[in-house]
Amino acid sequence: MTTIHVNGRAYEVAVEADTPLLWVLRDTLGLTGTKYGCGIAQCGACTVMIDGTATRSCQVPVDSVGAADIRTIDAIEEDPVGRKVVEAWVATQVPQCGYCQSGQVMAATALLKSNPKPTDGDIADAMTNLCRCGTYNRVASAIRQAAG
Repeated sequence: MTTIHVNGRAYEVAVEADTPLLWVLRDTLGLTGTKYGCGIAQCGACTVMIDGTATRSCQVPVDSVGAADIRTIDAIEEDPVGRKVVEAWVATQVPQCGYCQSGQVMAATALLKSNPKPTDGDIADAMTNLCRCGTYNRVASAIRQAAG
């Protein structure tokens, strides 16, 4: 058994130590807001925050998280910054297909929690998640609005 702390709750999970955190979140805990994209930590669809840092969960073995605080899109609006990001996402109409957006919101929230007034360069550096629909300009606009 492994204990992980997700969205303010402790969970005991019976999984292999090298099981990617993404699959523990989705398959074991039923938190399906975090998406599978590429499986090689390139696209960012699986982004969660681990101790406040945007992290690609598809490549994180569950046994490596220890007592870290894991936050997922499923509870992001419980965080005041996360709520602002979601509100800006809606107001700016960022999503098209929406598949990558949970990872985008998590990365944006992590950015604003560590840097409440990011420059355009800071936004470009932090937002490395891929979007097939090309919503990058609206993502940046929403981040600037949430930082407002």
